[in-house]
Amino acid sequence: MKIGIPKEIKIHEYRVGMVPASVKEAVLHGHTVYVETNAGVGIGCSDDDYIAVGASIVASAEAVFAQADMIVKVKEPQATERMLLRKGQILFTYLHLAPDRAQTEDLINSGAVCIAYETVTDDNGHLPLLAPMSEVAGRMALQAGAFALENYRGGGGVLLAGVPGVAPANVVIIGGGVVGLNAAQMAVGLRANVVIIDRSLEVLRRLDQLFSGAITCIYSTRDSIEKYVLAADLVIGSVLIAGAQTPKLVTKDMIQRMKSGSAIVDVAIDQGGCIETSHPTTHDNPTYIVDDVVHYCVANMPGAVARTSTFALNNATLPYILQLADLGYKIAFMSNKHLLNGLNVYYGQVTNYSVAQALDYPYITAEHAISEYEG
Repeated sequence: MKIGIPKEIKIHEYRVGMVPASVKEAVLHGHTVYVETNAGVGIGCSDDDYIAVGASIVASAEAVFAQADMIVKVKEPQATERMLLRKGQILFTYLHLAPDRAQTEDLINSGAVCIAYETVTDDNGHLPLLAPMSEVAGRMALQAGAFALENYRGGGGVLLAGVPGVAPANVVIIGGGVVGLNAAQMAVGLRANVVIIDRSLEVLRRLDQLFSGAITCIYSTRDSIEKYVLAADLVIGSVLIAGAQTPKLVTKDMIQRMKSGSAIVDVAIDQGGCIETSHPTTHDNPTYIVDDVVHYCVANMPGAVARTSTFALNNATLPYILQLADLGYKIAFMSNKHLLNGLNVYYGQVTNYSVAQALDYPYITAEHAISEYEG
């Protein structure tokens, strides 16, 4: 198979779809890999590094898309990239379609086979291709929150750790999944007072045991969210419903009543955000203020630590890339139900229920779509 790796063009996105080691594996499997020039510079990998493992360097994204059977990216294709997709071409990347009608429409019109990292599953019901970036984002959330609490960003001038004689910050984490767990680890390490709110008693029990009582685990209700958010110095939104738009758990009214100078990091923003006052920001201009509360809502947080993020992501995606390339998408889907769960758009049809529901598109199961198109 011909695999294409374009340079990411989202604002301040420095990650790349495949590192040289991953390209080498694909080449050893007999595949051809086209890499856009300078695609890897953000992670410290030159064109020569890719050439050394057997990649072909091409001058433009247009050339990559024109030659490749499968495009491997990190972030969702931007508008100019979506225009380069063609019928039957495989797109393997993060998509986050539920809050993004324009992208969904373009992918439908392209006729491409669009597989989203964030909806690929495993035997335990987890999301193995989302987990690495959730780990990074969870750990970064504390850095971002500490940054947002500084006075020059409009924050209240609160140090997360406090100092002897001065209380540490109150950190409230909404959602106890991979992001929440990693955020809690960092917050506990900084000696903050940490509360995690989740609707799963199983998750809360596991976190309570893991942290040996160093955090407070609270069952999620409207009342509990309101109580702890209003007392927080920093709120981290880490809610996820796979493939679906995130529910707004923190309301405008709560934001109005939060402490002046408090901060919010909405890690869920790439699925629409779990804070009613959130909207996507970029690394260029990461924060804004609503009712004296600093909001940090960068949709590609891990892109700021591109080298760590890319290598972590490739560790997870490489087996699926090789399976798609070795078998072709149809056999790969039929032999791996978890990869099939990643299929969001197939030859103009929406095959993810949550996306179809969020955007009011007709839904067809992935199995039906494949059998219908293939006849």
